[in-house]
Amino acid sequence: MDRKADYAFEVSWEVCNKVGGIYTVVKSKVIPMLRHYKDTYFVIGPYFNPNVTKGEFKEKTPTTFWKEICESMAQKGILCHFGTWLVEGEPNCILIDYRNFAQRTNDIKKELWEKFGIDSLNTSYHDFDEPIVWSTAVGFMLDDITRKMDSSRLVVHCHEWLSGGALLYLKSMNSKIGTVFTTHATVLGRTLAGNNVDLYGVLDKINPDEKAYQFNIQAKHLMEKACAKNADVFTTVSEITGIEAKYFLGKAPDILLPNGLDIETYPTFDDASVKHKLHKTKMKEFVLYYFFPYYAFDLDNTLFFFISGRYEYRDKGLDVFTKALARLNKMLVDKMSDKTIVAFYWVVGQGKNIKLSILQDKSYFHDIKDGLEDSKKEIIDRIIYLLLAEETLSNETLLGQSLYQETIRRSMRLKKEGLPPVSTHDLFNEEKDLIINGLAQNKLNNKEEDKVKVVYYPMYLTGADQLLDLTYDEAVMATHLGVFPSYYEPWGYTPLETGAFGIASVTTDLAGFGQYINKEKKDKDGAEGIYVIKRLNKNDEEVVEELSGIMYKFTQLSKQERIENKLKAKRLASTADWKILVENYIMAHSMAIQKHIR
Repeated sequence: MDRKADYAFEVSWEVCNKVGGIYTVVKSKVIPMLRHYKDTYFVIGPYFNPNVTKGEFKEKTPTTFWKEICESMAQKGILCHFGTWLVEGEPNCILIDYRNFAQRTNDIKKELWEKFGIDSLNTSYHDFDEPIVWSTAVGFMLDDITRKMDSSRLVVHCHEWLSGGALLYLKSMNSKIGTVFTTHATVLGRTLAGNNVDLYGVLDKINPDEKAYQFNIQAKHLMEKACAKNADVFTTVSEITGIEAKYFLGKAPDILLPNGLDIETYPTFDDASVKHKLHKTKMKEFVLYYFFPYYAFDLDNTLFFFISGRYEYRDKGLDVFTKALARLNKMLVDKMSDKTIVAFYWVVGQGKNIKLSILQDKSYFHDIKDGLEDSKKEIIDRIIYLLLAEETLSNETLLGQSLYQETIRRSMRLKKEGLPPVSTHDLFNEEKDLIINGLAQNKLNNKEEDKVKVVYYPMYLTGADQLLDLTYDEAVMATHLGVFPSYYEPWGYTPLETGAFGIASVTTDLAGFGQYINKEKKDKDGAEGIYVIKRLNKNDEEVVEELSGIMYKFTQLSKQERIENKLKAKRLASTADWKILVENYIMAHSMAIQKHIR
Protein backbone atom coordinates (compact mmCIF):
# COMPACT_ATOMS: atom_id res chain seq x y z
CA MET A 1 0.00 0.00 0.00
CA ASP A 2 1.31 3.45 -0.94
CA ARG A 3 1.54 5.74 2.05
CA LYS A 4 0.32 9.31 1.80
CA ALA A 5 2.22 10.57 4.85
CA ASP A 6 5.82 11.68 4.47
CA TYR A 7 6.49 11.47 8.22
CA ALA A 8 4.76 9.33 10.87
CA PHE A 9 5.03 10.01 14.62
CA GLU A 10 3.72 7.31 16.96
CA VAL A 11 3.05 8.56 20.48
CA SER A 12 2.60 6.31 23.50
CA TRP A 13 3.24 6.50 27.26
CA GLU A 14 4.71 3.01 26.82
CA VAL A 15 7.50 3.83 24.37
CA CYS A 16 10.68 2.82 26.24
CA ASN A 17 8.38 2.36 29.26
CA LYS A 18 7.07 -1.18 29.69
CA VAL A 19 3.78 -0.85 31.53
CA GLY A 20 1.25 -2.99 29.67
CA GLY A 21 0.22 -4.39 26.31
CA ILE A 22 0.69 -1.24 24.24
CA TYR A 23 4.44 -1.59 24.74
CA THR A 24 4.17 -4.89 22.85
CA VAL A 25 1.93 -3.37 20.16
CA VAL A 26 4.34 -0.55 19.32
CA LYS A 27 7.54 -2.55 19.77
CA SER A 28 6.49 -5.59 17.77
CA LYS A 29 5.54 -3.66 14.63
CA VAL A 30 8.66 -1.49 14.38
CA ILE A 31 10.18 -3.49 11.52
CA PRO A 32 7.12 -3.39 9.22
CA MET A 33 6.61 0.31 10.01
CA LEU A 34 10.22 0.98 9.02
CA ARG A 35 9.67 -0.89 5.77
CA HIS A 36 7.01 1.68 4.89
CA TYR A 37 8.47 4.86 6.39
CA LYS A 38 12.19 4.09 6.72
CA ASP A 39 13.93 6.98 8.53
CA THR A 40 10.80 9.17 8.57
CA TYR A 41 9.18 7.01 11.28
CA PHE A 42 9.51 8.25 14.88
CA VAL A 43 8.28 6.90 18.20
CA ILE A 44 7.71 9.35 21.06
CA GLY A 45 7.52 8.51 24.76
CA PRO A 46 8.18 9.92 28.24
CA TYR A 47 11.64 10.46 29.72
CA PHE A 48 12.04 9.80 33.43
CA ASN A 49 15.71 9.23 34.24
CA PRO A 50 18.68 7.27 32.84
CA ASN A 51 17.99 4.28 35.12
CA VAL A 52 14.49 3.84 33.68
CA THR A 53 15.61 4.18 30.06
CA LYS A 54 18.74 2.06 30.45
CA GLY A 55 18.60 -0.80 27.96
CA GLU A 56 15.63 0.83 26.21
CA PHE A 57 16.97 4.09 24.80
CA LYS A 58 20.23 5.20 23.24
CA GLU A 59 20.68 8.96 23.12
CA LYS A 60 22.39 10.42 20.08
CA THR A 61 23.59 13.81 18.95
CA PRO A 62 20.72 15.25 16.87
CA THR A 63 21.14 16.61 13.37
CA THR A 64 20.91 20.36 12.84
CA PHE A 65 17.13 20.26 12.26
CA TRP A 66 16.38 18.22 15.38
CA LYS A 67 18.85 20.23 17.43
CA GLU A 68 16.86 23.37 16.57
CA ILE A 69 13.65 21.63 17.65
CA CYS A 70 15.24 20.57 20.95
CA GLU A 71 16.53 24.09 21.62
CA SER A 72 13.17 25.63 20.81
CA MET A 73 11.40 23.26 23.19
CA ALA A 74 13.97 23.82 25.96
CA GLN A 75 12.94 27.48 26.02
CA LYS A 76 9.42 26.31 26.93
CA GLY A 77 10.65 24.03 29.72
CA ILE A 78 10.38 20.89 27.56
CA LEU A 79 13.55 18.80 27.37
CA CYS A 80 13.76 16.55 24.31
CA HIS A 81 16.06 13.53 24.27
CA PHE A 82 16.78 12.43 20.71
CA GLY A 83 18.06 8.93 19.88
CA THR A 84 16.89 5.42 19.07
CA TRP A 85 14.71 2.83 20.81
CA LEU A 86 16.85 -0.23 21.51
CA VAL A 87 14.55 -2.77 19.89
CA GLU A 88 15.00 -4.59 16.61
CA GLY A 89 15.16 -1.99 13.87
CA GLU A 90 16.20 0.77 16.33
CA PRO A 91 13.67 3.39 15.17
CA ASN A 92 14.15 7.11 15.68
CA CYS A 93 12.97 7.92 19.18
CA ILE A 94 12.24 11.15 21.02
CA LEU A 95 11.69 11.02 24.76
CA ILE A 96 10.14 14.04 26.43
CA ASP A 97 11.20 15.14 29.92
CA TYR A 98 8.13 17.10 31.07
CA ARG A 99 9.12 17.82 34.68
CA ASN A 100 9.91 21.51 34.15
CA PHE A 101 6.78 21.84 32.02
CA ALA A 102 4.66 20.53 34.92
CA GLN A 103 4.35 24.05 36.29
CA ARG A 104 1.73 24.54 33.58
CA THR A 105 -0.44 21.67 34.85
CA ASN A 106 -3.35 23.83 36.01
CA ASP A 107 -3.26 25.93 32.85
CA ILE A 108 -3.37 22.79 30.71
CA LYS A 109 -6.33 21.41 32.66
CA LYS A 110 -8.11 24.76 32.45
CA GLU A 111 -7.72 24.79 28.65
CA LEU A 112 -8.95 21.20 28.40
CA TRP A 113 -12.11 22.26 30.23
CA GLU A 114 -12.70 25.44 28.25
CA LYS A 115 -11.99 23.98 24.80
CA PHE A 116 -13.09 20.37 25.12
CA GLY A 117 -15.29 20.11 28.23
CA ILE A 118 -12.86 17.81 30.04
CA ASP A 119 -13.58 18.07 33.76
CA SER A 120 -10.21 17.58 35.45
CA LEU A 121 -9.78 20.76 37.44
CA ASN A 122 -10.50 18.99 40.73
CA THR A 123 -8.45 15.97 39.72
CA SER A 124 -5.00 15.95 41.25
CA TYR A 125 -3.98 12.32 41.10
CA HIS A 126 -0.68 11.89 39.27
CA ASP A 127 -1.86 9.08 36.98
CA PHE A 128 -3.94 11.67 35.10
CA ASP A 129 -1.88 14.83 35.48
CA GLU A 130 1.51 13.42 34.51
CA PRO A 131 0.54 11.81 31.19
CA ILE A 132 -1.55 14.82 30.20
CA VAL A 133 1.29 17.26 30.91
CA TRP A 134 3.71 14.97 29.03
CA SER A 135 1.43 14.52 26.01
CA THR A 136 0.63 18.24 25.83
CA ALA A 137 4.39 18.85 25.75
CA VAL A 138 4.53 16.36 22.86
CA GLY A 139 1.84 18.46 21.14
CA PHE A 140 3.99 21.59 21.52
CA MET A 141 6.92 19.81 19.92
CA LEU A 142 4.88 18.34 17.04
CA ASP A 143 3.30 21.71 16.29
CA ASP A 144 6.78 23.23 16.07
CA ILE A 145 7.95 20.38 13.80
CA THR A 146 4.90 20.81 11.58
CA ARG A 147 5.52 24.52 11.13
CA LYS A 148 9.16 23.90 10.22
CA MET A 149 8.18 21.10 7.77
CA ASP A 150 5.45 23.08 6.12
CA SER A 151 5.79 21.35 2.76
CA SER A 152 5.69 17.80 4.19
CA ARG A 153 2.64 15.68 4.97
CA LEU A 154 2.81 14.60 8.60
CA VAL A 155 0.66 12.23 10.63
CA VAL A 156 0.66 11.59 14.38
CA HIS A 157 -0.75 8.39 15.84
CA CYS A 158 -1.74 8.71 19.51
CA HIS A 159 -2.36 5.60 21.62
CA GLU A 160 -4.88 5.82 24.46
CA TRP A 161 -6.08 8.86 26.39
CA LEU A 162 -2.64 9.21 28.01
CA SER A 163 -1.25 10.61 24.74
CA GLY A 164 -4.42 12.57 24.04
CA GLY A 165 -2.96 15.89 25.23
CA ALA A 166 -0.86 15.98 22.06
CA LEU A 167 -3.84 15.39 19.77
CA LEU A 168 -6.06 17.96 21.45
CA TYR A 169 -3.34 20.61 21.57
CA LEU A 170 -2.67 20.13 17.84
CA LYS A 171 -6.41 20.38 17.19
CA SER A 172 -6.68 23.60 19.19
CA MET A 173 -3.78 25.09 17.21
CA ASN A 174 -5.21 24.01 13.83
CA SER A 175 -1.85 22.39 13.23
CA LYS A 176 -1.23 21.01 9.73
CA ILE A 177 -0.81 17.41 10.79
CA GLY A 178 -3.12 14.44 10.33
CA THR A 179 -4.21 12.83 13.60
CA VAL A 180 -5.06 9.20 14.39
CA PHE A 181 -6.31 8.13 17.80
CA THR A 182 -6.50 4.52 19.00
CA THR A 183 -8.26 3.41 22.13
CA HIS A 184 -7.20 -0.11 23.05
CA ALA A 185 -9.80 -0.41 25.81
CA THR A 186 -12.30 2.20 26.90
CA VAL A 187 -11.71 3.59 30.38
CA LEU A 188 -15.36 3.11 31.32
CA GLY A 189 -15.60 -0.39 29.86
CA ARG A 190 -12.58 -1.65 31.79
CA THR A 191 -13.84 -0.03 34.99
CA LEU A 192 -17.35 -1.47 34.75
CA ALA A 193 -16.09 -4.95 33.86
CA GLY A 194 -13.66 -4.83 36.78
CA ASN A 195 -16.55 -3.98 39.10
CA ASN A 196 -18.59 -7.01 38.03
CA VAL A 197 -21.09 -5.03 35.94
CA ASP A 198 -22.76 -7.08 33.19
CA LEU A 199 -21.13 -4.78 30.66
CA TYR A 200 -22.45 -6.25 27.42
CA GLY A 201 -25.96 -6.68 28.81
CA VAL A 202 -26.34 -3.02 29.73
CA LEU A 203 -24.37 -1.14 27.04
CA ASP A 204 -27.42 0.60 25.62
CA LYS A 205 -28.87 1.39 29.04
CA ILE A 206 -25.88 3.24 30.52
CA ASN A 207 -25.39 6.98 30.64
CA PRO A 208 -21.59 6.92 30.12
CA ASP A 209 -20.79 10.35 31.57
CA GLU A 210 -22.90 9.73 34.69
CA LYS A 211 -21.21 6.35 35.24
CA ALA A 212 -17.78 7.91 34.78
CA TYR A 213 -18.55 10.42 37.55
CA GLN A 214 -19.93 7.65 39.73
CA PHE A 215 -16.59 5.80 39.54
CA ASN A 216 -14.53 9.01 39.69
CA ILE A 217 -12.94 8.39 36.29
CA GLN A 218 -14.57 11.33 34.53
CA ALA A 219 -11.30 13.06 33.61
CA LYS A 220 -9.90 10.02 31.78
CA HIS A 221 -13.26 9.16 30.22
CA LEU A 222 -13.91 12.67 28.95
CA MET A 223 -10.35 12.89 27.66
CA GLU A 224 -10.82 9.69 25.72
CA LYS A 225 -14.19 10.87 24.42
CA ALA A 226 -12.75 14.20 23.23
CA CYS A 227 -9.87 12.45 21.44
CA ALA A 228 -12.23 10.08 19.63
CA LYS A 229 -14.40 13.00 18.53
CA ASN A 230 -11.58 15.31 17.44
CA ALA A 231 -9.18 12.90 15.75
CA ASP A 232 -9.12 12.89 11.96
CA VAL A 233 -9.29 9.11 12.18
CA PHE A 234 -10.57 7.24 15.24
CA THR A 235 -9.61 3.56 15.60
CA THR A 236 -9.97 0.64 17.98
CA VAL A 237 -8.26 -2.75 17.98
CA SER A 238 -11.35 -4.94 17.65
CA GLU A 239 -15.06 -5.06 16.90
CA ILE A 240 -15.91 -5.59 20.57
CA THR A 241 -14.06 -2.41 21.57
CA GLY A 242 -15.64 -0.61 18.63
CA ILE A 243 -19.07 -1.44 20.04
CA GLU A 244 -18.03 -0.05 23.43
CA ALA A 245 -16.72 3.10 21.76
CA LYS A 246 -19.98 3.66 19.92
CA TYR A 247 -21.97 3.62 23.17
CA PHE A 248 -19.47 5.09 25.64
CA LEU A 249 -17.61 7.63 23.47
CA GLY A 250 -20.39 8.45 21.04
CA LYS A 251 -18.22 7.55 18.07
CA ALA A 252 -17.82 4.34 16.10
CA PRO A 253 -14.29 3.66 14.84
CA ASP A 254 -13.41 4.73 11.31
CA ILE A 255 -11.21 1.66 10.91
CA LEU A 256 -10.11 -1.32 13.02
CA LEU A 257 -6.42 -1.87 13.78
CA PRO A 258 -6.05 -5.47 15.01
CA ASN A 259 -2.90 -6.16 17.01
CA GLY A 260 -0.25 -8.42 15.55
CA LEU A 261 3.14 -9.94 16.18
CA ASP A 262 6.38 -10.08 14.27
CA ILE A 263 6.08 -13.81 13.60
CA GLU A 264 9.66 -14.01 12.29
CA THR A 265 10.90 -13.44 15.86
CA TYR A 266 9.15 -16.64 17.02
CA PRO A 267 10.67 -20.09 16.56
CA THR A 268 9.71 -22.21 13.57
CA PHE A 269 7.51 -25.17 14.32
CA ASP A 270 10.48 -27.54 14.21
CA ASP A 271 12.51 -25.32 16.56
CA ALA A 272 9.53 -24.95 18.88
CA SER A 273 9.13 -28.74 19.01
CA VAL A 274 12.76 -29.14 20.06
CA LYS A 275 12.38 -26.42 22.70
CA HIS A 276 9.13 -27.98 23.93
CA LYS A 277 10.97 -31.18 24.79
CA LEU A 278 13.88 -29.32 26.33
CA HIS A 279 11.83 -27.01 28.55
CA LYS A 280 9.32 -29.74 29.41
CA THR A 281 12.21 -31.62 31.04
CA LYS A 282 12.66 -28.71 33.46
CA MET A 283 8.92 -28.59 34.03
CA LYS A 284 8.91 -32.28 34.91
CA GLU A 285 11.79 -31.78 37.34
CA PHE A 286 9.76 -29.08 39.07
CA VAL A 287 6.76 -31.40 39.29
CA LEU A 288 8.94 -34.16 40.74
CA TYR A 289 10.13 -32.16 43.72
CA TYR A 290 6.84 -30.24 44.10
CA PHE A 291 4.39 -33.17 44.14
CA PHE A 292 6.34 -36.41 44.48
CA PRO A 293 7.42 -35.95 48.11
CA TYR A 294 3.71 -36.49 48.89
CA TYR A 295 2.61 -38.98 46.22
CA ALA A 296 3.43 -40.08 42.68
CA PHE A 297 1.56 -40.08 39.38
CA ASP A 298 2.40 -41.01 35.79
CA LEU A 299 4.44 -38.13 34.34
CA ASP A 300 4.30 -39.63 30.86
CA ASN A 301 0.51 -39.22 30.97
CA THR A 302 0.58 -35.70 32.40
CA LEU A 303 -0.45 -32.59 30.48
CA PHE A 304 0.49 -29.03 31.44
CA PHE A 305 -2.20 -26.33 31.21
CA PHE A 306 -1.69 -22.69 32.16
CA ILE A 307 -3.34 -19.31 32.50
CA SER A 308 -1.44 -16.00 32.65
CA GLY A 309 -1.96 -12.26 32.53
CA ARG A 310 -2.78 -9.40 34.87
CA TYR A 311 -4.38 -10.24 38.20
CA GLU A 312 -7.92 -9.31 37.13
CA TYR A 313 -9.90 -12.16 38.59
CA ARG A 314 -13.10 -11.75 36.59
CA ASP A 315 -11.89 -9.81 33.55
CA LYS A 316 -9.18 -12.37 32.71
CA GLY A 317 -11.49 -15.32 33.39
CA LEU A 318 -9.56 -16.65 36.38
CA ASP A 319 -12.89 -17.34 38.08
CA VAL A 320 -14.35 -19.51 35.32
CA PHE A 321 -10.99 -21.20 34.68
CA THR A 322 -10.90 -22.35 38.31
CA LYS A 323 -14.49 -23.59 38.21
CA ALA A 324 -13.88 -25.36 34.91
CA LEU A 325 -10.79 -27.09 36.34
CA ALA A 326 -12.91 -28.39 39.23
CA ARG A 327 -15.45 -29.74 36.78
CA LEU A 328 -12.69 -31.23 34.62
CA ASN A 329 -11.27 -32.92 37.70
CA LYS A 330 -14.62 -34.56 38.44
CA MET A 331 -14.99 -35.72 34.84
CA LEU A 332 -11.52 -37.29 34.80
CA VAL A 333 -12.03 -38.96 38.20
CA ASP A 334 -15.50 -40.28 37.30
CA LYS A 335 -14.22 -41.72 34.01
CA MET A 336 -11.12 -43.15 35.74
CA SER A 337 -8.91 -41.39 33.21
CA ASP A 338 -5.23 -42.23 33.09
CA LYS A 339 -4.44 -38.54 32.45
CA THR A 340 -3.20 -36.05 35.05
CA ILE A 341 -3.39 -32.29 34.51
CA VAL A 342 -1.03 -29.86 36.19
CA ALA A 343 -2.59 -26.39 35.83
CA PHE A 344 -0.29 -23.41 36.36
CA TYR A 345 -1.51 -19.96 37.37
CA TRP A 346 1.27 -17.68 36.13
CA VAL A 347 -0.35 -14.57 37.53
CA VAL A 348 1.72 -12.05 39.47
CA GLY A 349 0.19 -11.58 42.91
CA GLN A 350 1.37 -10.55 46.35
CA GLY A 351 4.07 -13.16 46.75
CA LYS A 352 6.63 -12.69 49.51
CA ASN A 353 9.09 -15.55 49.24
CA ILE A 354 9.31 -19.12 48.02
CA LYS A 355 7.97 -21.56 50.60
CA LEU A 356 10.91 -22.95 52.53
CA SER A 357 9.56 -26.49 52.30
CA ILE A 358 9.69 -26.31 48.49
CA LEU A 359 13.26 -25.02 48.48
CA GLN A 360 14.23 -27.80 50.86
CA ASP A 361 12.58 -30.42 48.65
CA LYS A 362 14.31 -28.98 45.60
CA SER A 363 17.65 -29.27 47.40
CA TYR A 364 16.98 -32.91 48.35
CA PHE A 365 15.89 -33.71 44.79
CA HIS A 366 19.08 -32.28 43.29
CA ASP A 367 21.13 -34.14 45.86
CA ILE A 368 19.68 -37.38 44.49
CA LYS A 369 20.15 -36.28 40.90
CA ASP A 370 23.74 -35.10 41.43
CA GLY A 371 24.64 -38.37 43.13
CA LEU A 372 23.42 -40.34 40.13
CA GLU A 373 25.05 -37.92 37.69
CA ASP A 374 28.43 -38.50 39.33
CA SER A 375 28.07 -42.23 38.74
CA LYS A 376 26.48 -42.02 35.29
CA LYS A 377 29.39 -43.64 33.42
CA GLU A 378 29.54 -46.58 35.83
CA ILE A 379 25.75 -47.04 35.58
CA ILE A 380 25.87 -47.06 31.77
CA ASP A 381 28.76 -49.55 31.76
CA ARG A 382 26.86 -51.77 34.20
CA ILE A 383 23.70 -51.69 32.04
CA ILE A 384 25.68 -52.71 28.95
CA TYR A 385 27.37 -55.53 30.87
CA LEU A 386 24.07 -56.84 32.31
CA LEU A 387 22.40 -56.81 28.89
CA LEU A 388 25.29 -58.57 27.14
CA ALA A 389 25.66 -61.07 29.96
CA GLU A 390 21.87 -61.63 29.88
CA GLU A 391 21.69 -61.13 33.62
CA THR A 392 18.67 -59.80 35.51
CA LEU A 393 18.22 -56.05 35.63
CA SER A 394 17.23 -54.72 39.05
CA ASN A 395 17.73 -51.56 41.07
CA GLU A 396 20.65 -53.06 42.95
CA THR A 397 22.36 -54.59 39.91
CA LEU A 398 21.94 -51.37 37.93
CA LEU A 399 23.27 -49.05 40.62
CA GLY A 400 25.42 -51.36 42.67
CA GLN A 401 24.73 -52.10 46.31
CA SER A 402 26.45 -49.04 47.78
CA LEU A 403 24.99 -46.44 45.38
CA TYR A 404 21.55 -48.04 45.59
CA GLN A 405 21.46 -47.80 49.40
CA GLU A 406 22.81 -44.24 49.36
CA THR A 407 20.18 -43.19 46.80
CA ILE A 408 17.42 -44.78 48.89
CA ARG A 409 18.62 -42.85 51.96
CA ARG A 410 18.61 -39.60 50.02
CA SER A 411 15.16 -40.21 48.55
CA MET A 412 13.69 -40.97 52.00
CA ARG A 413 14.44 -37.39 53.04
CA LEU A 414 12.03 -36.21 50.35
CA LYS A 415 9.05 -38.16 51.62
CA LYS A 416 6.51 -36.28 53.75
CA GLU A 417 2.91 -36.32 54.94
CA GLY A 418 0.10 -33.96 53.96
CA LEU A 419 -0.69 -32.33 50.62
CA PRO A 420 1.43 -30.38 48.14
CA PRO A 421 0.87 -26.63 48.53
CA VAL A 422 -1.32 -24.87 45.97
CA SER A 423 0.99 -21.82 45.95
CA THR A 424 4.74 -21.79 45.41
CA HIS A 425 5.13 -18.69 47.57
CA ASP A 426 4.00 -17.33 50.89
CA LEU A 427 1.60 -14.45 50.29
CA PHE A 428 1.25 -11.14 52.08
CA ASN A 429 -2.52 -11.48 52.48
CA GLU A 430 -3.35 -15.09 51.73
CA GLU A 431 -6.79 -15.08 53.36
CA LYS A 432 -7.96 -12.39 50.92
CA ASP A 433 -6.24 -13.72 47.80
CA LEU A 434 -8.95 -14.40 45.21
CA ILE A 435 -7.07 -17.23 43.49
CA ILE A 436 -6.35 -19.00 46.79
CA ASN A 437 -9.97 -18.60 47.87
CA GLY A 438 -11.25 -19.73 44.48
CA LEU A 439 -9.15 -22.89 44.60
CA ALA A 440 -10.36 -23.64 48.14
CA GLN A 441 -14.02 -23.04 47.26
CA ASN A 442 -13.74 -25.40 44.31
CA LYS A 443 -11.86 -28.01 46.38
CA LEU A 444 -8.77 -27.89 44.19
CA ASN A 445 -6.33 -28.67 46.96
CA ASN A 446 -3.96 -31.18 45.32
CA LYS A 447 -5.35 -34.33 46.89
CA GLU A 448 -3.72 -37.53 45.70
CA GLU A 449 -6.93 -38.84 44.15
CA ASP A 450 -7.44 -35.64 42.13
CA LYS A 451 -6.62 -35.77 38.44
CA VAL A 452 -6.20 -31.99 38.26
CA LYS A 453 -3.31 -30.55 40.25
CA VAL A 454 -2.83 -26.80 40.61
CA VAL A 455 0.22 -24.55 41.05
CA TYR A 456 -0.27 -20.84 41.76
CA TYR A 457 2.98 -19.10 40.80
CA PRO A 458 2.50 -15.46 41.94
CA MET A 459 5.85 -14.11 40.70
CA TYR A 460 7.34 -13.16 37.34
CA LEU A 461 8.97 -15.97 35.39
CA THR A 462 12.45 -14.52 34.93
CA GLY A 463 14.46 -17.62 34.08
CA ALA A 464 16.29 -17.32 37.41
CA ASP A 465 13.56 -17.46 40.05
CA GLN A 466 15.04 -20.47 41.93
CA LEU A 467 12.11 -22.73 41.02
CA LEU A 468 11.19 -23.32 37.39
CA ASP A 469 14.13 -21.21 36.23
CA LEU A 470 12.36 -20.71 32.90
CA THR A 471 11.46 -17.43 31.28
CA TYR A 472 7.77 -16.91 30.50
CA ASP A 473 8.31 -17.77 26.83
CA GLU A 474 10.24 -20.93 27.73
CA ALA A 475 7.56 -21.98 30.21
CA VAL A 476 4.82 -21.50 27.60
CA MET A 477 6.73 -23.70 25.15
CA ALA A 478 6.89 -26.45 27.79
CA THR A 479 3.10 -26.65 28.09
CA HIS A 480 0.32 -28.27 26.09
CA LEU A 481 -2.58 -25.79 26.40
CA GLY A 482 -2.95 -22.13 27.35
CA VAL A 483 -6.39 -21.14 28.66
CA PHE A 484 -7.55 -17.50 28.54
CA PRO A 485 -11.33 -17.36 29.07
CA SER A 486 -11.45 -13.56 29.40
CA TYR A 487 -14.64 -11.63 30.05
CA TYR A 488 -13.10 -8.25 29.18
CA GLU A 489 -10.29 -8.41 26.64
CA PRO A 490 -10.22 -5.73 23.92
CA TRP A 491 -7.61 -7.76 22.03
CA GLY A 492 -5.76 -10.52 23.87
CA TYR A 493 -2.07 -11.01 23.19
CA THR A 494 -1.62 -14.07 25.42
CA PRO A 495 -3.53 -16.59 23.24
CA LEU A 496 -1.94 -15.08 20.13
CA GLU A 497 1.58 -15.36 21.58
CA THR A 498 0.83 -18.89 22.79
CA GLY A 499 -0.25 -19.90 19.30
CA ALA A 500 2.85 -18.27 17.81
CA PHE A 501 4.94 -20.61 19.98
CA GLY A 502 3.05 -23.57 18.50
CA ILE A 503 0.96 -24.23 21.62
CA ALA A 504 -2.82 -24.70 21.47
CA SER A 505 -4.83 -22.06 23.30
CA VAL A 506 -8.34 -21.06 24.35
CA THR A 507 -9.81 -17.58 24.00
CA THR A 508 -13.37 -16.19 23.95
CA ASP A 509 -15.72 -14.32 21.64
CA LEU A 510 -15.54 -11.35 24.05
CA ALA A 511 -11.85 -10.98 23.21
CA GLY A 512 -10.89 -9.07 20.09
CA PHE A 513 -8.48 -11.84 19.15
CA GLY A 514 -11.23 -14.44 19.58
CA GLN A 515 -13.48 -12.55 17.17
CA TYR A 516 -10.56 -12.25 14.76
CA ILE A 517 -9.90 -16.01 14.89
CA ASN A 518 -13.58 -16.82 14.30
CA LYS A 519 -13.30 -14.92 11.01
CA GLU A 520 -9.94 -16.46 10.07
CA LYS A 521 -11.02 -20.06 10.59
CA LYS A 522 -12.03 -21.17 7.14
CA ASP A 523 -12.21 -24.92 7.78
CA LYS A 524 -14.60 -26.33 10.36
CA ASP A 525 -13.13 -29.83 10.44
CA GLY A 526 -9.93 -31.13 11.96
CA ALA A 527 -7.84 -29.60 14.71
CA GLU A 528 -9.00 -26.41 16.38
CA GLY A 529 -5.55 -25.10 17.32
CA ILE A 530 -7.08 -22.01 18.93
CA TYR A 531 -10.42 -22.67 20.61
CA VAL A 532 -12.94 -19.82 20.89
CA ILE A 533 -15.56 -20.30 23.59
CA LYS A 534 -18.82 -18.32 23.67
CA ARG A 535 -19.10 -15.70 26.42
CA LEU A 536 -21.30 -13.11 24.69
CA ASN A 537 -24.81 -13.34 26.16
CA LYS A 538 -23.80 -16.42 28.15
CA ASN A 539 -23.88 -16.80 31.92
CA ASP A 540 -20.89 -18.11 33.87
CA GLU A 541 -22.38 -21.58 34.26
CA GLU A 542 -22.69 -21.97 30.49
CA VAL A 543 -19.12 -20.74 30.03
CA VAL A 544 -17.78 -23.17 32.64
CA GLU A 545 -19.67 -26.00 30.96
CA GLU A 546 -18.19 -25.27 27.53
CA LEU A 547 -14.67 -24.63 28.82
CA SER A 548 -14.52 -27.81 30.91
CA GLY A 549 -15.82 -29.74 27.91
CA ILE A 550 -13.06 -28.35 25.68
CA MET A 551 -10.37 -29.12 28.26
CA TYR A 552 -11.70 -32.66 28.73
CA LYS A 553 -11.77 -33.21 24.97
CA PHE A 554 -8.18 -32.00 24.80
CA THR A 555 -7.11 -34.58 27.40
CA GLN A 556 -8.51 -37.31 25.17
CA LEU A 557 -6.51 -36.33 22.10
CA SER A 558 -3.78 -38.65 20.92
CA LYS A 559 -0.23 -37.36 20.68
CA GLN A 560 -0.64 -37.01 16.90
CA GLU A 561 -3.86 -35.04 17.35
CA ARG A 562 -2.13 -32.71 19.82
CA ILE A 563 0.62 -32.14 17.24
CA GLU A 564 -2.05 -31.28 14.65
CA ASN A 565 -3.48 -28.74 17.11
CA LYS A 566 -0.03 -27.23 17.60
CA LEU A 567 0.39 -26.87 13.83
CA LYS A 568 -3.06 -25.30 13.46
CA ALA A 569 -2.38 -22.89 16.35
CA LYS A 570 0.86 -21.79 14.70
CA ARG A 571 -0.87 -21.30 11.32
CA LEU A 572 -3.70 -19.26 12.82
CA ALA A 573 -1.32 -17.08 14.84
CA SER A 574 0.69 -16.44 11.67
CA THR A 575 -2.34 -14.74 10.08
CA ALA A 576 -1.86 -11.97 12.69
CA ASP A 577 1.62 -11.16 11.41
CA TRP A 578 2.40 -7.44 11.37
CA LYS A 579 3.55 -7.90 7.78
CA ILE A 580 -0.15 -8.25 6.99
CA LEU A 581 -1.84 -6.18 9.68
CA VAL A 582 0.44 -3.14 9.42
CA GLU A 583 -1.39 -2.28 6.20
CA ASN A 584 -4.31 -1.18 8.37
CA TYR A 585 -2.04 1.35 10.09
CA ILE A 586 -0.84 2.72 6.76
CA MET A 587 -4.46 2.98 5.62
CA ALA A 588 -5.44 4.86 8.80
CA HIS A 589 -2.53 7.26 8.37
CA SER A 590 -3.44 7.87 4.72
CA MET A 591 -7.08 8.46 5.68
CA ALA A 592 -5.94 11.07 8.20
CA ILE A 593 -3.85 12.85 5.58
CA GLN A 594 -6.76 12.84 3.11
CA LYS A 595 -9.22 14.16 5.69
CA HIS A 596 -6.79 16.80 6.84
CA ILE A 597 -6.00 18.01 3.31
CA ARG A 598 -9.70 18.55 2.67
